[in-house]
Amino acid sequence: MAKQRSNSGSSKPRRDKKGGPGSGRRKPCLFCKDKVEQVDYKDVATLRKFVSERGKIRSRRITGACRRHQNQVATAVKRARELALLPYVNESGKDEKPSGGRGRDREDR
Repeated sequence: MAKQRSNSGSSKPRRDKKGGPGSGRRKPCLFCKDKVEQVDYKDVATLRKFVSERGKIRSRRITGACRRHQNQVATAVKRARELALLPYVNESGKDEKPSGGRGRDREDR
């Protein structure tokens, strides 16, 4: 017969997950909050928030953008790069910090 857990007695009460890693609370989409229909490739200041220091497009998980606006951001960043409004890579063209022999740095995740 299987034992059933009960919250009464000597067992510890469960801790509430508030805020910590994996809290399940998503950031609100920046564009949905401002009621933006189409992301503009000429708005370089906004697009820089969605690009890392190395020039990579940040993921939805990090930026908090919804699926629709994240796709528009990716297209806008690519257009801005094509027109030389945004760089493809960082200014020096190479890593600012030398990697310690690892494949990826922690900063890129």
